[in-house]
Parts: sequence; structure tokens; C-alpha cells
Amino acid sequence: MGAAAEVNTPPDVPTTESDSVTNEKGISKAAYAENADSIESQPWDTVSTKKLLRKIDLALIPFLALLYLLSFLDRTNIGNARLDTLEKDLKLDTARIQYNDALAIFFPFYVAAEIPSNMAMKRFRPSIWIPSIMVAWAVCCTLMGLAHNYAGLMAARACLGIAEGGLFPGITYYITMWYRRHECGLRMAIFFSAATAAGAFGGLLARGIVEMRGVGGLSGWQWIFILEGLLTFAVALIAFKAMHDYPATAKFLTEAERTEITARLKRDRSSLADEFDVKYFWAAIKDWKIWVHMFITIGIYTGLYSYSLFLPTIIRDLGYANNQAQLMTVPPYVVACIFCVSAGWYADKLGQRGIFMMFFMGMAIVGLIMLIATQNPAVKYVGCFFLASGIYPNVPQGVAWNGNNIGGSLKRGVGIAMHVGFGNLGGTISAYLYLSRDGPKYYPGHGTLLGCQTMAFCLSLFMTIYLRRENARRDRMYKPPSEYTEEERIAEREKGDNATFFRYTV
Repeated sequence: MGAAAEVNTPPDVPTTESDSVTNEKGISKAAYAENADSIESQPWDTVSTKKLLRKIDLALIPFLALLYLLSFLDRTNIGNARLDTLEKDLKLDTARIQYNDALAIFFPFYVAAEIPSNMAMKRFRPSIWIPSIMVAWAVCCTLMGLAHNYAGLMAARACLGIAEGGLFPGITYYITMWYRRHECGLRMAIFFSAATAAGAFGGLLARGIVEMRGVGGLSGWQWIFILEGLLTFAVALIAFKAMHDYPATAKFLTEAERTEITARLKRDRSSLADEFDVKYFWAAIKDWKIWVHMFITIGIYTGLYSYSLFLPTIIRDLGYANNQAQLMTVPPYVVACIFCVSAGWYADKLGQRGIFMMFFMGMAIVGLIMLIATQNPAVKYVGCFFLASGIYPNVPQGVAWNGNNIGGSLKRGVGIAMHVGFGNLGGTISAYLYLSRDGPKYYPGHGTLLGCQTMAFCLSLFMTIYLRRENARRDRMYKPPSEYTEEERIAEREKGDNATFFRYTV
């Protein structure tokens, strides 16, 4: 809804109000605007633009998806390790829910790292920052395999949270630096679909790795952590060379392609502020819309982490052996992956988010009702499909929806980190929802997730209605966004999404 959009200003854009000030390449704001206007008058044709986007997609998205696959695998593989002898070997006290403590301690540290990490990535280069935090969490994951007791496991999980915290908000922010507003949803969906792939791949990988039990005097669960951590470390070293920074500096693009990407982002972002200024941090903190999205997100992420951490346990408690349960976790993730990517593509095509999110929340609610209302193992297993297919698509949809509606580069980076960070507190909640004493029915866990999905549905409905009305109000009070001159846009560049030419995605 609405023609004006906002994504991100590339590094070439001057960052002060004075037209005489030049950027690092010696280009003044006036010259940049003049250049962008000339490009806008001679845009690339549709075929050439699609070809350019495919080139960027191939250069960025598969590798970014791989990074998130490894991230999600390394934070959730403890659920697969539990089906081996982790609790027995570490002498975890089930009565004191020490295993659940090990799950929960990850998330406060993960959340604490997110906003500082996004600000650091804004200050430094993505190709340095992202691989560096990958090396850190790879080491932490590997060290989990060397833990000998409860304290060691807790320490390793806490450090893993700090190291991993910057990846998801960082990559989602990074994607907005390359694509226009209604091109981000599909790319984020493909990127996040790696989480579903991690769920499927993790079950298969764990099933094979546990057969190494006894090698080097180690248990199967130890080899899960060690081998998956070493895999991440190897990919991190590759990432230092494989990651690109910004369109204006991308070596895989020609000069003409870099100019076109810069110009189309400028047309889409409406000339909003890009500079690093703490006032945009506070603008994000004070924006009530971001806070509503944060509560929507915690409703979604509580289900996300409950599902990913406890699905092996839930399926095992349906009456299946441990090894069979590992394999049976794979199909629900495959189906969820299909829904995740398909929804991202269609939402981008329609330029809407809220209606898609409410649809998938409804699907998750159906799955939870199936898990609560019957003791038939087949029906419960089908309910796992509905639950996964309802939860996973809403993670990239929610990030894209919130990011689409935040004006200004730094404010958006902080807003995305707030969004993801608060949502990840749901991981702390989820750690205590599925206790051993509640199995095999797990009514408290299923009931809590049902309440979370219902809350998220109601808030999404509220936001959809509000944003539609606000767009209509701006349409009545101000001229169409396409009629604003570059000078008029620059005059409101610090207003972010409060600029009169800005229109929200609904």
C-alpha cells in the first residue's frame, strides 16, 4: 500500500544537510541528487532489472542462508543431543530442570548482543563483522562438546548466545541495504528458510553422528557439538572472502550496475537519513509501532523455539524410539520450508504483510488445537505439520513488515534489533514450557503457545487496521509521494517514517 518506500542509503550518499559537503568519494549531495535524478529519468527496463536482481540474489542469498542454517543448527542441536546420553553423562538433575536451564541461559545473552551488534555492523563492514562473530560461536559450539558437567554446559551456552546474537538481526538489516522494500520479503524468507532446513538437516545429521559414539572416548552427543562447530568454523573462514559489503563497493557488479542499484534504492528510500547519529537510536526506542511488533514477535518466537528445541522430545513421547524420532522431525520442517518461501514470494508480489501473518497464525492455532484435543499419535503428528507451517513463515514476514515501516537507516537497524531481540526472549520462555513432568501430553506448553499465537493475531489485526487508516489520512492531507521533488524529500529526511511522503506497508 502506498508508493513511497524506504530501504537504505548506500555509503556513497552524503550525510549532512549541506550540499557542499562531499562523501568519501568526493561526491556532493547536490551532484548525487542530480545524478540520481538523471538515472530516474532513464530507468533500466524490466528485463534488465530482473537480470540484475538475479545476479545479486545468486551472489548473496545462498551464502546468507547457509550462515543462518549453521547458526540455527548450532543453537538448537542440543535438542537432538538430548536424545542421546547428554543428560545422563552430565548428570543433569531432571527434578531441578537443569536441562531447561541450559536452554534458557542462551537467550538473555543472545538478546543483549543484538542492538550493539547491529550498531557495530553499521559502524564497521559486514564482511568483517559477520564472519568474526561466526568464528566466536563456532568455538563456543565446539566447546559444548567438551563440557563435563552442568556448569560447563551453562557457561558454553551463555557464550554461544553472546556470539550468535548479531547474526539474524544483522543479516536482515544487511538485506535491506541491497533490495527495495517490497523485494526484501522473499529474500528474507529464503534466508530464514534455512532455519527449517536446519531442523530437517539437524535430525538427519544427528542420527548419523551419534553412531560415532565411543570414537576418541567421546559420546555421540559430544560429537554432534564438535563436528557441527568445526563445520561453522570452516565456513566462517570462507565468509571473510565470500561476503560483500554494500552495492556501491561490490566487485561482482559492473560500474553501471552499481549506479543502477544505488539509484533504485534512492528512489525507493525517499532520501531519508542514513548517517550514524544517536538520535535515531532514541527515535527507534520511542516508536510505539516498533513495540507493538515486538510483542507480536515474542508471540511468534516463543512458538518457534519451543518447536525447534522440543520437537524431537514431543515426537519421541508419541511412542517412537529415539533414532526414529530423530528422522521423523524432518518432514514437518520440509513442508514448513515450502510455505516459508512461497509466502515470502506472494507477500512481496502483493506488497502486503499483515494478512499473511494472520493467516499463518491461524494455521498454527489449528495445529495446537490438534495437539491438545486428541491423544491419537497420527493426529498429533499432523498437528506438528500445521504448527511448523504456521510459525516459520511468520518470522521473515514479521521482520520484513517491521523493517518496511521504519524510516531511516540507523533507526531501522536498531528497530530490527529491538524486534528480533525482544522476540528472542520467547526462547527463555520456551525453555520451561515443555517439562519432563508434563509429558507426554504437554498441556501447559501447548496451551501457552496457543495463547501466544492468539495474542500475536490480535496485535497483527490492530496494526493492519491502524496502518491502513494512517496511509489513508496521509493520502487525504498530503500530495501523492510521487509528486514530491528531491528538495522536498531532503527537507524531511530526518523525519523517517513520519515524513509526509512516507507510506506504510500493510
